[in-house]
Amino acid sequence: MTPYTQKAFGHVLRLSLYSSAFSVLTEAHIVLLFWLLAVSVNVGSSSELKVRVRLADGQIADEVLEADGEKDSISVEFKQGDGTLITFVVDFKQDVKIFRALILGELERGQSQYQALCFVTRLNHNEIIPSESMARLRQKNAQAIRIAEEKRSTEMLSMNVAVNLTRTWQLSTHIHNICSVAREAVYTREADVKHWLEKGKSVYCSMFEPLAIEVPGLPSCGTVKDLWQPCSCSYNLRLEWYPCLLKYCRNRDTSSRGSPYKCGIKSCSKGYHFTYYVPHKQLCLWEEET
Repeated sequence: MTPYTQKAFGHVLRLSLYSSAFSVLTEAHIVLLFWLLAVSVNVGSSSELKVRVRLADGQIADEVLEADGEKDSISVEFKQGDGTLITFVVDFKQDVKIFRALILGELERGQSQYQALCFVTRLNHNEIIPSESMARLRQKNAQAIRIAEEKRSTEMLSMNVAVNLTRTWQLSTHIHNICSVAREAVYTREADVKHWLEKGKSVYCSMFEPLAIEVPGLPSCGTVKDLWQPCSCSYNLRLEWYPCLLKYCRNRDTSSRGSPYKCGIKSCSKGYHFTYYVPHKQLCLWEEET
């Protein structure tokens, strides 16, 4: 989060505290807070592309794709039909990808104005196009509604390790910038931790703490009635449209052999199913709706 965003975010939090002495946050405060959280990703980016995307529920969302060549990172951000703000960030230098969900809370059930979740995983080869290619993307028709060419299978992710935000700068500065609002709801996987440790930086060990998600008998939050009982929570999200691969064409010459050149991108859609431990069901109320 940039100094400007930190200052503005702090100002909104102070407004929130003052107003809470008399009533809950107004809708205007919530909208402003979400906007400032989005700015933490947007400020300082070198390029930006806005596309219209059809979501799984049929609604149309404005998706913002950004590329930062200097930091070798990209971000994808859009708002779901239920108001949830989804942010996806890739740090190519550190083989890290970050998913953040800002979910509107249920005030009448004792939740705060929003609930933040952050999932940090390893970036695999050929998951998304490089940042320099993303920075060059343009579209001829800005009003066109994009539908992915390839629908990839949903990835099942057991997030069994908690991440200590105060030390995440050792792995990627993007983690703290994006996930600071999630506080104690930042998760990763044991397999990803092993990968990062194998890169030769044992100092990462202090960032991670195993969770109780695989403890025998831990119930699913969907089966628990007591709102204060620990359980295993699941959260689903889908990136409906993102440039996953570069397309190559060949120049024709007299020898029938052409040199390949980049001639476009292939778009993909991919779902993610995260499972993780929560200390009480109150943090996983959406399980009641599934």
